[in-house]
Amino acid sequence: MVTRLRVSINGVERPVVCDPDKDSLAVVLRRMGLTGTKIGCGIGVCGACSVILNGEVIRSCNRKMKKVPEFSEIITIEGIGTPQHLHPLQQAWITYGGVQCGFCSPGFIVSAYGLLLKNQSPTREEVRAWFKEHKNVCRCTGYKPLVDSVMAAAKVVRGEATMEDITFDTTKYKDFYGTALPRPAALPKVCGLADYGDDIKLKMPEGTAHLAVVISEVHHAKILSIDTSEAETMPGVMKVMTAGDVKGSNSLPVPQIHPRMKAHGILEFPVICGKKINRRGDVVALVAADTEEHARAAAKKVKQNLEILPAYMSYPEAVMPNAIQLQEQLPNFYMEQPLFKGEDASEIIDDADITVEGSFYSSREPHLPIEPDTVQGYYGADGELVIQCRSQALHDNRGEISAATGQPEDKLRIIQNPTGGSFGNTITANTYSLVATAVQNLGIPCTLTLNYEEYNHTTGKRGASYSNARLSCDKDGKISAVEFDVALDHGAYTVVASIIFGNFVSIPFHGYNIPNIKALARAGMSNNGFQTAYRGFGAPQIYTMSEALIDMAAEKLGMDPWEFRYKNLAKPGDTTINSRPYKNYDIYPQLMNKIKPVYDKYKAEAEAAKKEGRHLGVGLSLGGFLCTTGMFDAAEVALELNPDGTITHYNTWQDVGQGGDIGTLTHTLKALEPLGLTPDKVRLVLNDTGTCPKTGLSAASRQHFMAGNATIDAANKLMDAMRKPDGTWRTYDEMVKEGIPTKYLGHTDHMSHKIDPGLNPNNGEGEKNSEFMYAVNCALVEVDVNTGKTQVLRYTTAADVGVIGNKLAVDGQAYGGLSHSIGFALSEDYNAEKKHGNIAGCGVPTIDMIPDDFNIIYQETPRPLGPHGSAGCSENFQCSGHMAVINAISSACGARVYALPATPDKVKAAYDKKQRGEDITPPKYFLGTDFEEELELIRANPM
Repeated sequence: MVTRLRVSINGVERPVVCDPDKDSLAVVLRRMGLTGTKIGCGIGVCGACSVILNGEVIRSCNRKMKKVPEFSEIITIEGIGTPQHLHPLQQAWITYGGVQCGFCSPGFIVSAYGLLLKNQSPTREEVRAWFKEHKNVCRCTGYKPLVDSVMAAAKVVRGEATMEDITFDTTKYKDFYGTALPRPAALPKVCGLADYGDDIKLKMPEGTAHLAVVISEVHHAKILSIDTSEAETMPGVMKVMTAGDVKGSNSLPVPQIHPRMKAHGILEFPVICGKKINRRGDVVALVAADTEEHARAAAKKVKQNLEILPAYMSYPEAVMPNAIQLQEQLPNFYMEQPLFKGEDASEIIDDADITVEGSFYSSREPHLPIEPDTVQGYYGADGELVIQCRSQALHDNRGEISAATGQPEDKLRIIQNPTGGSFGNTITANTYSLVATAVQNLGIPCTLTLNYEEYNHTTGKRGASYSNARLSCDKDGKISAVEFDVALDHGAYTVVASIIFGNFVSIPFHGYNIPNIKALARAGMSNNGFQTAYRGFGAPQIYTMSEALIDMAAEKLGMDPWEFRYKNLAKPGDTTINSRPYKNYDIYPQLMNKIKPVYDKYKAEAEAAKKEGRHLGVGLSLGGFLCTTGMFDAAEVALELNPDGTITHYNTWQDVGQGGDIGTLTHTLKALEPLGLTPDKVRLVLNDTGTCPKTGLSAASRQHFMAGNATIDAANKLMDAMRKPDGTWRTYDEMVKEGIPTKYLGHTDHMSHKIDPGLNPNNGEGEKNSEFMYAVNCALVEVDVNTGKTQVLRYTTAADVGVIGNKLAVDGQAYGGLSHSIGFALSEDYNAEKKHGNIAGCGVPTIDMIPDDFNIIYQETPRPLGPHGSAGCSENFQCSGHMAVINAISSACGARVYALPATPDKVKAAYDKKQRGEDITPPKYFLGTDFEEELELIRANPM
């Protein structure tokens, strides 16, 4: 049934033709070109689709048109302000860091607009309660900058401030490095004019094929047949593609590069599965049709004839003696790295005055950006196959797609669309390869939009970890030895597993002096969701073990956790767990001193509350992260002088919300400082393999460091060319007249920094990174012992990321990363269950879970190798931060949670056991072979 309704949209009466039973208000608005209304979750739990309907904020993705009365008044983001006439909320979002990826920004701004219509003088608590009530969820900002933005805008609405008061004034600065200069992409994002992938889908040319995936809902099975016959007869269907239609290897190349492999070969990672299903979310067929509705209808008719196999949903299950081998080339436990330092740690621990031990689990954390996956593909005018997607590793993905689909790499161009968050998972090219396959088979433009359930089951997650560990110290609290056995569960497939599990034996106990250590890192597979990159890769998993042991030792000694940590900090002459001299060993003591007044304040508050019968506790965690991918890291950018005197910067600093645009701009202004440029004199051409050099992946907190150094190199070359003998500058016309090039490639690499290429496979000695970042975290929490619910009341981090390049960008990464850390501690999990198909089911933190008393204390120690003294920043704020919360829970109620996340049921169970005097320590995890026997085997077979 089709109905014509008359409604007022942004003050203009407009007729709407729709199916009132099928069409949602969000779909209708977007079909009319009002794509500022985003669809994220699709079920009303994220708020990206917020609009105002008859004076009330509603979520339009789940509001059917039959529930929209005729003559309704609707306000969308497009009706609140324009680029030429911004609303104070939009300007505040730009100025105060409310925009990162920007996908949720229109929904939040509309929601806040609805609040200010009712209350022009809200308190911070009222703003937070409003966003909670209207289910506005942000994954990037940690919420605090959003509340800051509303409070600033409200002053303008009330007439207490002007628009100029809340607008960054570029005329006040000559040096923009370290300022709060807003990011260039913020303006279109706050106006709803930035076209993300699903917006581009609506604007593709006529004749574009719409794709739908057929995915597995079982975890492990042999594929006997895929019956597409009925689907092929459905209306509008052009083709149903299966594994035989993939023209390349049909496997994404994800080789693990490590000397200690249990066997040789490359793990299969099929684009479309033809032989076997290895996890829920595997794609078994791809349908192309004239509309998305027709494609989805046909996809439901594809029949999967399967032989169900045993499903191993965890690493310990997969390495049991009777478990079947999951992949032909490799056993389920197939990669390992030992670590030895000093004397035999086992003997020292056995004879020590004080010992603590435990077994720890870190969960398979889902990334949960608000935007699901969307991809477009087509043949360009020059015959290249063009893929537009959410990639954060454009040039790397180009090679992977080429290998998997058979498309020659020199005939493949990858362009990044505006991306609604990632945090690591868009580094994997499985969905991009699906669209490339469709274009190859059909020869016409194709577009794929996954709904959130499909997206969450099809894409990667943080790898889970299992560890058994012991630590010893003397009666004075000096650590004497550590021993641990840890396994990375990378699920069905893997991306950078060798790097992540290598971090298991290089990141833990960062900052401490550990004189004797014995450890083994293992990696293997299961039938759970596959692992991919995620901010802090490897660090959150291993700090779950190491920072728990530190707190447990302090508790057993009866020593204050701050004092215990400070006593064991590395000093001059001490070495890392990898037997290399500490870099910047003095930073941690300085950060510990900066956090001490906060820690004492939180402790006093907790002690006062406990006297009233409440259960408050304070937790600390210490530990930063590496910067760059190590010795073999390299990056290139290009700078070009234009005829009008402006500068164009070309790079592939993929922006997934962290601010590749503002990073590029600030580096360019600083590197070309002698030219006296202002921000409006720099043009950005970014993230297109057809026009931009290979700057590398946006991961490992490397881009600010690497792209920055490459920019300095390009800037020096350009200025050398522009400089006249008298010290003045040549114009573009003068350079052309003299035959001097106007465009220069900047390059940087780590080969010259004499960094160890990696860890010694026999003992773990080495240093594979050029620079580090540092953090000390402190949390105050309250535990309701009747329910087990934990509330983070206050949180402060003291951090050193070198010289800050852009204050808004670093603040955003800090608050955003720490909000992920709180979620990792308390709620976030993915185990390929039905409930994990949406962000709420996976435990995404809502605004009430993240404290408003949220603070970052910065220390800026210039890095000699870093551009303008900077390091990276992102992963520093999502590595050890969760353990401040976990340790605070133990402080609050005396019960430690060993397996993340610390959900209310786990906290209550641990507390109740503790009250009954029962042991709450979990049994050791079975990791495949005996720890000592495996190490002896390694010693007997040096490499």
